[in-house]
Amino acid sequence: MRSILEAPFLVVRAPGSGTEGTGDLLVLRGDAAFPIEVKCSKDPKLYLSGRTLDQHDALVATGERTGLMPLYAYRLKGTRGDSWRIFRVETSHVSGHMERLVAHVPLLPLTSRGRPHLDWDQGLPLNRFVHLLSTFATRKPSLGVPSALPLAAAEPGTTMDVVASLMRARTI
Repeated sequence: MRSILEAPFLVVRAPGSGTEGTGDLLVLRGDAAFPIEVKCSKDPKLYLSGRTLDQHDALVATGERTGLMPLYAYRLKGTRGDSWRIFRVETSHVSGHMERLVAHVPLLPLTSRGRPHLDWDQGLPLNRFVHLLSTFATRKPSLGVPSALPLAAAEPGTTMDVVASLMRARTI
């Protein structure tokens, strides 16, 4: 968590949920950029159809066009601890430093008919994803420049809900 506080991301909420190809969030930093589609359910499996399948297809097209690695963040309601799982949308290529992450972030699993779906049990826990980002980070924090946002003190031994913390942060 300390590395994310030292080299933070800018998280932008996309206007109009479900806007073609943008996802719900755009996460940016000098060495990384991810469009993220956020889903939440009380069921461990969420099947994509209709509008949600169209959103997926638009994310694929965005990834192909830009070389970004589109992601899904899936929250399982009622889960204690890290309730978020991260999945990668399959694209033919990812450019830049994010190529190193591809092997570590699971693809959306496929149904027996070959359609992508979300299966919480097969996702990458959010805290492990954040650790991977920290491990692969190439950006070093700037020295002598105070942070525009106050840093929340985390108690030792607790797991912070990173997405919730980022969602609470406001751009200045």
